[in-house]
Amino acid sequence: MIDIDEADFHRLDLNLLLVFTALLRERSVTRAAQRLHLGQPAVSAALSRLRAFTGDELFVRTPGGMEPTAHALALAESLKPVLEGLAQTLFRPASFDPASSERCFTLGVFDIGEVVLGPSLLAQMEQQGRGLRLALRPADRVSAAGLLDSGAIDLAMADFGEVASWHRKQPLYQEHFLCIYDPRQVKLAPPLALDDYLALPHLLTSFSAGFSGFADEMLAARGLARRVVLATTRFTTLPFVLAEFPSLATLPARAAHAYARRLDLALSPLPFDMPAVDIALCWHARSDTDAGHLWFRELVARTALRQMHSR
Repeated sequence: MIDIDEADFHRLDLNLLLVFTALLRERSVTRAAQRLHLGQPAVSAALSRLRAFTGDELFVRTPGGMEPTAHALALAESLKPVLEGLAQTLFRPASFDPASSERCFTLGVFDIGEVVLGPSLLAQMEQQGRGLRLALRPADRVSAAGLLDSGAIDLAMADFGEVASWHRKQPLYQEHFLCIYDPRQVKLAPPLALDDYLALPHLLTSFSAGFSGFADEMLAARGLARRVVLATTRFTTLPFVLAEFPSLATLPARAAHAYARRLDLALSPLPFDMPAVDIALCWHARSDTDAGHLWFRELVARTALRQMHSR
């Protein structure tokens, strides 16, 4: 919070401070007027108002020009960091140097995003700045909005639809879906037939731990249904259940490829049409011009797209 009484500023035109700094620099009403692209009478009038406001002469005419009083010099010392900081913020936005930063960035993403994206993202951050830190928090398209608004996360990655006017969205890629299973438990070779897909028990991940998901909606549109026997909020649970229980899971392709590669699981295209979903980054508008935030979201986007193309 900014601890000021706005009513105090009603009596002061803040443009008068520009006249004050110009007079300090030029020590001449004429040259200050030229610097400010104002007429000399306007600068003289502004100086009169400043004198009335401060109760001090501020500048005294001498053979060498307009000399500041002791009060003017003290005022200049107090105003210097304020005005320079304001100019830096408004007109010369700060750059971000990852090599010298100790900033912590928080990404909201499903746990499978932590597994798939986390290691590569951390390696990139470590390479560019050893003081940087990464925090990962669970988030989906529903919960991300509140987490962004509260400042609990800097950036979210999910299958966002429409977002609020104070949020920003950057599309990344389209995510398709695959079926995954343990071939030691399910003795079927890919691609799976629709009858086999419907006959076997299914594991489902949803943020609400409900027993119906996107695949069930697509099947219901065709008058079909699968048998979901386990619902969990965490993708990372699924491969361990698949290894012990003959069942199937329908996962985003990136997650499916990551699990299959690391855990010797089998992949199969779905035996029915299921549209891809649009994966995007989302952040709060207050972070639009933050140099560090811009660096982080560009890094996340590059890393995610690189993994997508190298899958």
